[in-house]
Amino acid sequence: MPLHPQSRDYIAVHPSDLGVDPAMLDPDGIQELRAHDGLAAQRGPLTKLPYVRDERAEGVPIRIYRADPGDAPLPVVVYFHGGGWVLGSVKRNDALGRDLAIRTGAVVVSADYRLAPEHQFPAAADDAWTVVRDIFARPAFYQSNGRVAVVGDSAGGNLAAVAAWQARDAGLRLAHQVLVYPVLDVAMDTPSYSEFAKGFGLEAGEMAWFARQYAPDADPADPRLSPLRLPDVAGLAPATIVTAGHDVLRDEGESYAQRLRQAGVPVGLRRFDGAVHNFFGLPGLFDQAGEARDHIAERLREALCPTPS
Repeated sequence: MPLHPQSRDYIAVHPSDLGVDPAMLDPDGIQELRAHDGLAAQRGPLTKLPYVRDERAEGVPIRIYRADPGDAPLPVVVYFHGGGWVLGSVKRNDALGRDLAIRTGAVVVSADYRLAPEHQFPAAADDAWTVVRDIFARPAFYQSNGRVAVVGDSAGGNLAAVAAWQARDAGLRLAHQVLVYPVLDVAMDTPSYSEFAKGFGLEAGEMAWFARQYAPDADPADPRLSPLRLPDVAGLAPATIVTAGHDVLRDEGESYAQRLRQAGVPVGLRRFDGAVHNFFGLPGLFDQAGEARDHIAERLREALCPTPS
């Protein structure tokens, strides 16, 4: 399947995710990347909502969005942003948090987990689990009706997948998990890593650099880092997995979907042919971002607000 014309236009300007040789990045360079968002205008409108507030979940900064002006309990969607565990923030993904609240009708909780290299593995995973656990522990604080889903893209998809199996093991029932081109195995040895190693946005060398910043000394088989290596995936929350056709992360996402299916976990897998990594977060550049968000919102509404039989 050829590149979508919008993907071709994007990588003509952004052939790599970082835009610089990662070997040249020092702490000041990382801070500069965090501070400057050249694609801010393409992330979508900051739609005004009746309810947006910054809080903390056991010390982890969060932003809570609610599109419904009432105060009745609602389902909760926990969102974990991407950025290779190094970049990204609630602020950078503010437009997406608002959009998810509007599309799903749920309370959306966006987590500002700690970033590497200042805070290395398993800091981000620990923060993600802290937020999910707190939502179950304090439903009234979040105006939750008890139905909770997790959503994450890229490294955030990794955190969502990890939180999903931790919830299972803790006896907390998630209604759904949505993983958008997730990082699921830092072995980085799938065919898509070779096929799309360079020039398709997120490059193989960049992904290796991100992993080194986050987990330089960790066992790559640790399921808190590589959920694809989790010995037993039975009983995990039903899943929606979205992949991009021209992405180094494509194969691990699709392999995870296959593993879940084999274990009896309901899974919806959708590949966006011709798409590149990052398309989901840039609706101003990619029509497929809107398509993916419509698809995910529909799946979440079905899971969080099931029709009585």
